[in-house]
Amino acid sequence: MKEVSFKNDILPLKDILFRLSVRITQNREDAEDIVQETLIRLWNETKRQEIDNVKSFAMTVCRNLSLDHISKKEHQAVSFEEDLHDQVDIGSQPDRMIESKERYGFLKTLIAELPEKQRTALQLRDIEGQSYKEIAAEMEISESDVKVNIFRARQKLKERLKGLKK
Repeated sequence: MKEVSFKNDILPLKDILFRLSVRITQNREDAEDIVQETLIRLWNETKRQEIDNVKSFAMTVCRNLSLDHISKKEHQAVSFEEDLHDQVDIGSQPDRMIESKERYGFLKTLIAELPEKQRTALQLRDIEGQSYKEIAAEMEISESDVKVNIFRARQKLKERLKGLKK
């Protein structure tokens, strides 16, 4: 039986869990609470039974808690971290800064309009860089369903972007 260390095995997952939760709940404070609850549940569960894939289990718990939270609040919008656009190197040109912020806001809006499964699959694949197998385990769907959701999400984003260029 593999010994799970909170410091080495569980705590490093907090940033990934936070990004997942904040995208689902669209609220940083709620996401922080959900991550804390996820870490507590994960630690307690590792004491009760052996978990083969701690990361996958943690992502599943976090996703389910986030979805439960938004169903209680009756909204299903998702958001990226507010300071993500600040990471883009746009120099000190004000016009480029404004353009970057507008593009970021528009992209955030487009992704928020996607259905929950498509948003989550797209996020886990394109932002978190997870494999189809990992995503399927975390979302509790088949790998082919993951691929379909990602394909449909990308197609919807492309259609919306093409519609704006015309």
